[in-house]
This record gives sequence, structure tokens and C-alpha cells, in this order.
Amino acid sequence: MNQLFNSLDPSPFHEKDLDDNAEEFIVSWVNEYHRHDPVTLVIHLNQFPDGPHPKEVIEKAVHHYFSHRAQMNHMEFKHLMKQGRMSLAIGFVFLAVCLLASELLTGLGVGTLNRLLRESLMIGGTVAMWRPMEIYLYSWWPLRRRGQIYEKMSHMDVEVRKRD
Repeated sequence: MNQLFNSLDPSPFHEKDLDDNAEEFIVSWVNEYHRHDPVTLVIHLNQFPDGPHPKEVIEKAVHHYFSHRAQMNHMEFKHLMKQGRMSLAIGFVFLAVCLLASELLTGLGVGTLNRLLRESLMIGGTVAMWRPMEIYLYSWWPLRRRGQIYEKMSHMDVEVRKRD
């Protein structure tokens, strides 16, 4: 039973962190199922410890751990969205300045240097929008999916069986 939890964590048993390898194994196993499919974590023990039945202890610890992970994931998601809003505002202002400067350069005449400066401003303005677009198009959904998995795991059934 102790192999399931991080032995260096001094917290009470029901608040202990899972061992990194155990967490990785459990999360990768749950990822194999659709996020709405129910899952049950089955723990096999060579012998039951003295005291209360280990099912309640392990179930409480596992639920607590993944509930905490879901909360941390939610905070990370909120931070990412805030970063996206700030990046979008900064990128939009920078793009507007670049477009305005490009228009001003258009009125100054024709030439290779003028065209180079205008194109550079357009590229710079486009690059400034890169990070907000990355956040809003790609970065948020894997984070949200992981949060859904953690939330699911914070309520999953836990069975403890004695190994024959």
C-alpha cells in the first residue's frame, strides 16, 4: 500500500501525494477510456494492514489527491486564459501600430527600402498575434481535457483486493 504513495511526503496518509510512477500509470490508464466512461481503480495487496479496511483509506487519499490536481488544473486554465487576454490586447495594439505605420510609409513614396519596411511591419504585427492565437486555438483544450480526467478520477470507484 505504501508503494502507491510518495514516501517523502510527510503529510497525513489521506493527504499524501501519489508516487510519481503510480500517478503516471493511473492517469495513462484512465486516458485510454472516454472521459465519460466510468472507471474503477483496483489495488491488489499481498496482505491487508492492521486497522481500518484499506479501501476507505486508499479511496479517500486517491480522491483527495486527484481533487487537488483538478483544482490546480483549473487554476492553471484560468491563468492561461488571463495570459491569452493580455497577449491578445498587447498583440492587437501592436498590430494596429504596425498597420498604421505601414500606411504612413505607403504615403512616403515607392522604393525597395520603403517596401521592405512596410512588409517587415506587417510580419511583425502578424507575429505579435501568434501567442494569443496559439493559446485560443491550441493550448487550452489539452489542459481542459486533463482537468476533466482529474475530475473524473477524483470520484472514481476504488477497490482493494487481497492478492491470492
